Amino acid sequence: MATLTFAKAITLGLRAALADDDKALIMGEDVGRLGGVFRVTDGLQAEFGEHRVVDTPLAESGIVGTAIGLALRGYRPVCEIQFDGFVFPAFDQITTQLSKMHYRSRGRLRVPVVIRIPFGGGIGAVEHHSESPEALFAHTAGLRVVSPSTPQDAYDMIRAAVASPDPVIFFEPKGRYWSKGEVDLDAAPAAGILDTARVARPGTDVTIVAYGPTVATALKAADALAGEGTAAEVVDLRAISPLDVPAVVASVRRTGHCVVVHEAPSAHGVGAEVAARVTEEAFHHLEAPVIRVGGFHAPYPVAKLEHDYLPSVERVLDAVDRSLAY
Repeated sequence: MATLTFAKAITLGLRAALADDDKALIMGEDVGRLGGVFRVTDGLQAEFGEHRVVDTPLAESGIVGTAIGLALRGYRPVCEIQFDGFVFPAFDQITTQLSKMHYRSRGRLRVPVVIRIPFGGGIGAVEHHSESPEALFAHTAGLRVVSPSTPQDAYDMIRAAVASPDPVIFFEPKGRYWSKGEVDLDAAPAAGILDTARVARPGTDVTIVAYGPTVATALKAADALAGEGTAAEVVDLRAISPLDVPAVVASVRRTGHCVVVHEAPSAHGVGAEVAARVTEEAFHHLEAPVIRVGGFHAPYPVAKLEHDYLPSVERVLDAVDRSLAY
């Protein structure tokens, strides 16, 4: 086992993917000599060369469009989008072309493209640098949308994403890049790791559903609740689309209460989908309505206000209190 930062775990996962498959390549703005704006690809160009780790022009639509063409020729491109808010110039390529190619060709074509997107806040940056656009991509059929929350999952899931025959939108919680954890570098990724949720903390009184950066917030809330005698179960979705609905429903059937937490605005978000699916499939087990805790329906604020915008432990605790008191 090695102790790694979240970012370093992704670096080593990418390194393993490049070593395992000579058709895998990385492309994006400043991913080569600089090693990426967050240094996630640091050292990979020196090891694998300029034809495997490619610095591109400042043109997100061109990056993704080129990746689609490469994938159709048998390559496995991994695109880096520097910040979440910069993905929108490539939105048309992703949702109009990448997501539909397999279905459009009646299954004859596969497009194994991974698009890495650092997302979320907590680093003192402003709009376009701290956004959470995952629901926009989860709403698009044909895309696999995932987000790890631990260094081990980051290492395993990026390897599984590169090996996947499907397009994968890989959301990296940039506020967690410098958090550390134990990583087993020798273990193969668990089967279905891009499809399955995990129970990050077992409990019996309330289910807290989270993914990416808010898993850490949910676990802190669970720690505080334990001190009050409440056993909260934290479910880490890992896969935003497709959702592991059976795992969430099984937890809610045990606890009877459900709180969903994410940084993206609650309005029209992933939490609304989770709430709807839980209501459909576990209605008679619910002892209170599903409660969402998310960002506000407003543009991401300036740095000094972001901690008022992001879901805090206190807001999660308040939601749990309202659910249990219902």
